[in-house]
Amino acid sequence: EVLRFFFDFLNLRFLGVEDCVVAEDDDGPLKSFVELAEKLPKFLRPGLDQLMEFALRVIANTNFADSWRQLVLELVITICEAAPAMIRKKDKYIAPLVVQMLQMMTDLEDEENWAMEDEVEDVDSDENCVAAEAALDRLACALGGKMVMPHIIQAVPPMLQSKEWKHRYAGLMAISASAEGCKKAMEANLAGIVMACLPYITDEHPRVRFACCNALGQMATDFSPLFQKKMHDKVLPGLIHLLDDDAHPRVQSHTAAALVNFFEECPQNVLLPYLPNLCQKMQATLEKKTMELVQTHRKLVLEQIITTIATIADTAENHFTPFYQNFMPNLKYIMENANDKELRLLRGKTIECISLIGLAVGKEVFLSDAEQIMNMLLKAQTDDGEQLEADDPQVSYMISAWARMCKIIGPQFTAYLPVVMPPLLRAAQIKPEVALVDSDDQVDEDEGWEFVPLSDQQKFGVKTAGLEDKNTACQMLVCYARELKEGFAGYTEQVVRIMVPLLKFYFHDLIRSAAAESLPFLLESVKHKGDDYVRDMWNYICPELFKSLQTEMEPDIL
Repeated sequence: EVLRFFFDFLNLRFLGVEDCVVAEDDDGPLKSFVELAEKLPKFLRPGLDQLMEFALRVIANTNFADSWRQLVLELVITICEAAPAMIRKKDKYIAPLVVQMLQMMTDLEDEENWAMEDEVEDVDSDENCVAAEAALDRLACALGGKMVMPHIIQAVPPMLQSKEWKHRYAGLMAISASAEGCKKAMEANLAGIVMACLPYITDEHPRVRFACCNALGQMATDFSPLFQKKMHDKVLPGLIHLLDDDAHPRVQSHTAAALVNFFEECPQNVLLPYLPNLCQKMQATLEKKTMELVQTHRKLVLEQIITTIATIADTAENHFTPFYQNFMPNLKYIMENANDKELRLLRGKTIECISLIGLAVGKEVFLSDAEQIMNMLLKAQTDDGEQLEADDPQVSYMISAWARMCKIIGPQFTAYLPVVMPPLLRAAQIKPEVALVDSDDQVDEDEGWEFVPLSDQQKFGVKTAGLEDKNTACQMLVCYARELKEGFAGYTEQVVRIMVPLLKFYFHDLIRSAAAESLPFLLESVKHKGDDYVRDMWNYICPELFKSLQTEMEPDIL
């Protein structure tokens, strides 16, 4: 009844929004409509036709500033997400909406050196092509494949046949963007879609080849393991061949990234027939790019190829053993010599790769290099005698690498704990920044804040920066307690006092799970200290554990 009372006002309000948009004057009224669409979408139902028709006119009109077109698009997508059933009943608007988003995705700059750049800047979300691609992804997830996929199938093929590279690029990126939301609809014709994409892996324009890699990589993730089982013989030869595109590092790097997507969820029996040729190609590329780093300081492709090698080793497991010596000398050289500040990420990825290879081939093969690598890790963890800075990208890689080393060498790892534990304990004790703000306050969630409403008037926010590092650290503490047993006893009391309060850490499910998982291992690690010591520790754990059992809402954590 209250809503009906305001329906007439809504029409007048919308006329005011139209006036503001046409005049490109004040975007406040339009932003208020976006908020209204998010919180009370059904309120817009009586004027939905008027709103959609107006929105489509604005989005299509290139005379409007990009910011206005994007804000109107945001309004439409917000309605689709908040009230998908309402939009499905107005399906006549979906086709023109998809067409307009695809058209916006062709709004690209001709950057002559784009494919040759070695430093890749963050994507600018204010660009039409980026905003429209994100909107298409959200539309597909909101409405589903049955509503969106027919329009993609109708609109994309002419784009792929276009002489304009921007249209071919946008068509391929549209396949990437819609894959998650249209999963069921695309799965039925997956082979046809893949075969439609593959010719563009050799397209004359590097950005089209980039987009083709993007589409194949996205499908490898969204349709695994079916994609790998059914399409490996079609997809892998093209991607492996494209690794030779030395003239265009961004394409080359993205190709290696697509191979990561492919092999992350790839059944081992699919990988193994390709392994000898694949390792030969990876070795050649690693050697070439290592030399390129030394001579020209270019590192983009090298960073990515090292991650690809790590993924292949992780999937191949002990089958990677014959190729171990092909890679380890180069990787050790990079780890030892990549000392400049701008190479910290490269060294971090190299450390990750070495540890994953070690885990894959096992202790017997890895032992000949283990001591040297452990010493290099110790050296890398200090910078001129000081601990690495908290925001150093190497820290998270090192924390995980040390845990893998622990699994590989077992009890001998105890000797390294005095160096390994301090940064790990610091990371496990990271305190998230939180805030309680009024619902009307505008807070930029792109700055790393996530908010949940507490009431109509207030919302609670947590800054997510550092939470993943905290989670990784907690997982590693579980690993050390499990693998080292009484060898970890010297740190047990300190770790218990960190983990028990984390049973109530409601900002992150996996941290609570790690806290609970660690407790029996921590108790076991001090059994040799006698029953009284174990009993005292249990008396500290037990009350909080039982409280958590009463309040925990996640079945897996329970």
